[in-house]
Amino acid sequence: MNKPFALQAELVQRLERVPAAPVRIVLDTDTYNEIDDQFAVVYALLSPEQIKVEALYAAPFFNHMSTGPADGMELSYEELHRLLGRMGHSSEGFVFRGSRGYLPDAHTPVESEAARDLVRRAKASSVEDPLYVVAIGAITNVASAILMEPAIVERIVVVWLGGHARHWPVQDEFNQVQDVPAARIVFDCGVPLVQIPCYGVASGLNTTTSEMERYVKGCGAIGDFLMERFYGFREEHFAFSKIMWDMTAIAYLVDPDLIPTHLVHSPVLTDQLTLSVNEGRHFIRCAYWVERDRIMGDFFRKLKGHADS
Repeated sequence: MNKPFALQAELVQRLERVPAAPVRIVLDTDTYNEIDDQFAVVYALLSPEQIKVEALYAAPFFNHMSTGPADGMELSYEELHRLLGRMGHSSEGFVFRGSRGYLPDAHTPVESEAARDLVRRAKASSVEDPLYVVAIGAITNVASAILMEPAIVERIVVVWLGGHARHWPVQDEFNQVQDVPAARIVFDCGVPLVQIPCYGVASGLNTTTSEMERYVKGCGAIGDFLMERFYGFREEHFAFSKIMWDMTAIAYLVDPDLIPTHLVHSPVLTDQLTLSVNEGRHFIRCAYWVERDRIMGDFFRKLKGHADS
């Protein structure tokens, strides 16, 4: 898996190409893990001029919110249905269950509805009109699809919120550390990859209780649903700000200028959860900044427009 499937020049060209709007995407999300996933899903669905969401995939996760990866995936699947219900959006043929566990090794995919659907949609796409795979959780479903059908790397572009900035001492980021074999597959296989690191980059996108109460609360059923999730995230809200990590992946496709990126060599994720850089490896695109005010302003305007419509 460490040999790129695309030649370097072709890969760089595909990473340089600005997507034609609306960009066709599938969104892979551990929706029940935190609260920024819900905001990211809503942001994508409220941006039809820039983004056409073809499917939502439930990703596995395991923390205090779940009893294990399978439970995390199922909770995320149920949360997606709740969210779509608040937006009046049908979930039939639109939401797919993902894997019930992480990759056992670098060679064995985990079968799931999501992985099979991704393979099907990718094979129906082309180099000229690739499918954008936006992953904001453990990247198990995406890596499984690549292992099931390696040729799809020529027909997709992956946008992944995962890992930390390269200067961060340890790469113990939640999405990445849950399934290290899957992360290595995505870094190693030569798929066009846009990485949005968490600490050091996405951590710059935050919001406050007062901002949420002014611009989200009361914005229809979906605004109140998001506000309910925001209030429920923690008991104490005094002097509290929340990082909206996952919204950055959507913002990149709404307008790449909102998430500035540059070309870097794909890193090697070591067993010590550090990054090793080899300048002989293929390129990926990596974010280094977020335009916080522009992103949140765009989201608030779209949410209000939806509530007023």
